[in-house]
Amino acid sequence: MTIGRLAEITGVPASAIRYWERHGLLPAPERVSGQRRYPPEAAERITVLRKCQQAGLTLVEIGEFQREQPRRKAMIRAKITEIEQRMVDLDHAHQLLTHALKCGEEDIVRCPKFREQMAEWQTAAPTP
Repeated sequence: MTIGRLAEITGVPASAIRYWERHGLLPAPERVSGQRRYPPEAAERITVLRKCQQAGLTLVEIGEFQREQPRRKAMIRAKITEIEQRMVDLDHAHQLLTHALKCGEEDIVRCPKFREQMAEWQTAAPTP
């Protein structure tokens, strides 16, 4: 399929597809009369690339994700640790905002319940 068709079915601009090719994240396609021709599995690889980006992987990490297993596993372990910490941070933000919606204090920082929660967050053991 052409790059235009691949872009259409994946919802990814042709410029992004060419960018990923230049950076080795997509294999170089065959060329027919100078035009790129992609196999059907190229759409699957693009889906994986997009999911990796949505998961917060950088282009370098996505490259590692596609490498041999020992390197890939090390990157994945580090990324899981990072994501778990972000989940904790997002949970704290959710608790803060949910409380702030209900709190009657003029200054949220003076709220005893909020201050108690902040103290718990500060003394919680960091994620390994």
